[in-house]
Amino acid sequence: MSKQDLVPYQTTIEVRDACLCLHVQRAARALARYFDEALRPCGLSNGQFSLLMSLNRPQPPRMKEVAATLAMDRTTLTAALKPLERRGLVEVTIDPGDRRNRALTLTDEGRKTLATAVPIWRESHAAIEKRVPGSDAAGLRAALLALS
Repeated sequence: MSKQDLVPYQTTIEVRDACLCLHVQRAARALARYFDEALRPCGLSNGQFSLLMSLNRPQPPRMKEVAATLAMDRTTLTAALKPLERRGLVEVTIDPGDRRNRALTLTDEGRKTLATAVPIWRESHAAIEKRVPGSDAAGLRAALLALS
């Protein structure tokens, strides 16, 4: 038996057509590209928009809370914050309640940028929701949340 025969090509077709993980990854990449392009006039990527939005709270959240909200580890969050800090959109400070933690605050410029981006996100989001088969975006959201 050759190595090529261990996994038949028909299995490749089966995975291509049925794999939920593959389909979610492809959809996520397409959505990311769509929102990256839409948010480009604000100078934000879709990930930066989500990060800024996660900081839009009455009290500055801690790194741990934001990392959990965005489903990323703290190292990845730290790397994602650096360009936003350099642009003056986010400020990272020592948490007065626990000096081991960092508090994350939107600056005035960060709030302005977010305020400019939100209408673009709303318009883009509405356009995407119309493309969901059966117009069941709420059902799709619920299904995705059930997986996380």
